[in-house]
Amino acid sequence: MRSTTTADLWWKNAVVYCLDVETYKDGDGDGIGDFRGLSQQIDHLARLGVTCIWLMPFFPTPGRDDGYDITDFYSVDPRLGTLGDFVEFMRTARDRGIRVIADLVVNHTSDEHPWFTEARSSRDSPKRDWYVWCDDPDPVDPEALVFPGVEDTVWTFDEGSGQYYLHKFHRFQPDLNMDNPEVRDEITRILGFWMELGLSGFRVDAVPFLLEGLGGDPHSFLADLRAFLNRRDGSAILLGEVNLPYPELMKYFGDGNGDEVTMCFDFVGMQRFHLSMARRDPAPLAQALRERPKPPKDCQWASFVRNHDELTLDKLTDAERQEVFDAFGPDKDMQIFGRGLRRRLPPMLGGDLRRLKLAYSVLFSLPGTPVLFYGEEIGLGENLAAEGRMAVRVPMQWAPSGGFSRGEVRTPVPPVTGEYGPRNVNVDAQRRDPDSLLRWVTMLIERYRESPELAWGEYRVLDAGDEAVLAHRADAEGGTVVAVHNFADRDAEVELLLDDLGDPCVLVDLLVDGTLDVPPDRRVRFTLGPYGCRWLRVAEPDELPEDASAKGA
Repeated sequence: MRSTTTADLWWKNAVVYCLDVETYKDGDGDGIGDFRGLSQQIDHLARLGVTCIWLMPFFPTPGRDDGYDITDFYSVDPRLGTLGDFVEFMRTARDRGIRVIADLVVNHTSDEHPWFTEARSSRDSPKRDWYVWCDDPDPVDPEALVFPGVEDTVWTFDEGSGQYYLHKFHRFQPDLNMDNPEVRDEITRILGFWMELGLSGFRVDAVPFLLEGLGGDPHSFLADLRAFLNRRDGSAILLGEVNLPYPELMKYFGDGNGDEVTMCFDFVGMQRFHLSMARRDPAPLAQALRERPKPPKDCQWASFVRNHDELTLDKLTDAERQEVFDAFGPDKDMQIFGRGLRRRLPPMLGGDLRRLKLAYSVLFSLPGTPVLFYGEEIGLGENLAAEGRMAVRVPMQWAPSGGFSRGEVRTPVPPVTGEYGPRNVNVDAQRRDPDSLLRWVTMLIERYRESPELAWGEYRVLDAGDEAVLAHRADAEGGTVVAVHNFADRDAEVELLLDDLGDPCVLVDLLVDGTLDVPPDRRVRFTLGPYGCRWLRVAEPDELPEDASAKGA
């Protein structure tokens, strides 16, 4: 495929890296991460191959929900720096060819936001209708609670004004009234403000909750946001957090029109992946890939192994969820909300580097855009002493001494200790180790970027001849890549039928040196070691892999 073609829709084969400024790198020695520190580490992300940074909330906040309770959508939390520091970070990222998107958290505000302070001051306040009020709310279905065990209602009584206000999340996060045109206009101003400072789009938090309760056609609001983005910058994106079954999720792409969110996270595929890892059987993930609908032409799926929240397993059956709990989080303290795990992948897998390398090889070979959570590239651990989902939001580990700050660390979650502490897991050491996870992930990103078929192509799951092996094929404009992964702790005898190929042709291994001949019957046979993986590009004999990728040029 032509590079000019893939560059037009940059998000289709981007590498997205999610980070929290507060926990990434401290630049001024006060023990809290900031934009100055983040700017110092841009070269780490550039070397890794990241093409898009996703910033978790960095706005002023009381900090009761790790930044998702916002008091000002137009500024930077003073602990993290100034707007000037933000602009310098954006300039530095742009200099390295890295785009930046940020969390758009407009479902609600903090109850300390000036809008809500004014709204609750009087029933006649001009801001009163910016929030949702009720005199006598109906009883709440416990199944509808976002945080069961933390909140027991979505309505809280406001003593001053004598009404209840709606909060689908925490009681200190009153919901904005999306039916109010003034609120919707304000949201577009927020988007416009940050786009003027260089953002290439937004990750939209909890999209279904954003539209819930809207009158008329709720999806018209998403379409309006997308149209606004396109008017300001035709290359800007909306990355939607939509944890719904595939048929319902497709509505958020704008059905077949592709005029709402640009990309959607594949929560179903992620959950089936973890079930496959627990069973050492790729069948659940293969089923998800077969079921997953094709997004509209200029839209894309976003694939991930882990994100910043709990590892939700809500789309699995009760029995399947218990299988994952038994394998990766048997202690109740490792579980959360009855539906997920508050763990990172390395301790879930017992530190098995073979399985970690398999997991990220699967991620980068899946059809779609891969999204990494900071620290995944080095196998960062968790701190279960932290409350709830905060367990995975630990300080980044740069050196054996920690390297996060030259002062005493004052992040919301203390640093990891023990087996996964910085002495054993850090960037500096892994940069020097050719067999490290960091070097492996860096290579995977290089190969992924060199293989646009994986993100752009038509894909199909292949019969691999062994139930422990996932094999899938991606084809685009005359180029073909086949990815093969062994989920079991044993050798697997692989047999692939690769039809519709030119003659003669070979399979060039993209992860190690070597080629495989494709016999006349198109049945390719080889042995894959325990947790082994291979990416194979179809090429003519003596043809360079990059030339085979560009046949459609």
